Amino acid sequence: MLRKMMLAGLMTATLLSGIAPAYAQMDPAQQRSERGDRGGRGERAGRPEGGPTMSRGNRMEQPRADAPAQRWQRTPDRPAGGMAPPRPDPQFREPNLPQNRAIENQVRERREQQQAWRNQQRNDRQQWRNDQRTDRQDWRNDRRDDRQDWRNDRRDDRRDWRNDRQDDRRWSDNRWNNGGWNNNGWNNGRRFDDRTRWSTQRRWDNGWRRDNRYDWYSYRNRYGDHYRMGRYYAPRGWDYGYRRFSVGIFLNSLLYSNSYWLDDPYAYRLPPAYGTLRWVRYYDDALLVDIRDGYVVDVIHEFFW
Repeated sequence: MLRKMMLAGLMTATLLSGIAPAYAQMDPAQQRSERGDRGGRGERAGRPEGGPTMSRGNRMEQPRADAPAQRWQRTPDRPAGGMAPPRPDPQFREPNLPQNRAIENQVRERREQQQAWRNQQRNDRQQWRNDQRTDRQDWRNDRRDDRQDWRNDRRDDRRDWRNDRQDDRRWSDNRWNNGGWNNNGWNNGRRFDDRTRWSTQRRWDNGWRRDNRYDWYSYRNRYGDHYRMGRYYAPRGWDYGYRRFSVGIFLNSLLYSNSYWLDDPYAYRLPPAYGTLRWVRYYDDALLVDIRDGYVVDVIHEFFW
């Protein structure tokens, strides 16, 4: 008996499961029509015509099938399947509307601006490459010109150095061609070396500059007028102008004649000269010269004002 009841319940559930989805797929009008048919069948079953239809589970008065539904009973119109109608995509608007044309114009202007920016960036990169290429070429040309100028300057310096050496030899040769120092009887045409020069007199000591008695620089700062001896007139026959001489060179005899001697060296705070040595003015320099052969023993450049 229990088995028969379970089999009957299973068959009932199977039938109801097939009816419920079919009813749910009906639209609201079909559902109301279905409910109206059921109400009619109930009315034909013995209920008074025009009376209220009573449901088994709800005793509230239900409207008739042909009566309009109340506000709270209305359902919005929905398409089949219970889904709301699709909304139009804002990207797909009618092209003739003013707002759509404005949006299209803005999009077009933005694209044109982006394209113009890309073109400008491309032109700037190309210009930068051209500038870099030009700068490198200019740098190579400048470097080449500098090397060429350096070679020319070095060549000129060597040429000037050779000319100066030739002039120095010519100055010495002129002294011997002129017969040496005629005024003092030195006419033997002889040059002394370092050994024979000091064989008959005391060797010159350059340490006199550490002696405070001969601080000529401080003395000149206090008595500068003593060092203003006027313009220097080169001896007749001397056409070389000023040359910066150093110790060890042989002078032309014209430059250390007795008219250029400093008779009182201490008046300029210079140590006294002795033997064959004499202090000589040469332009603004003071030279200590061995008058036997014109050998320069000591030099003070820019001694006079």
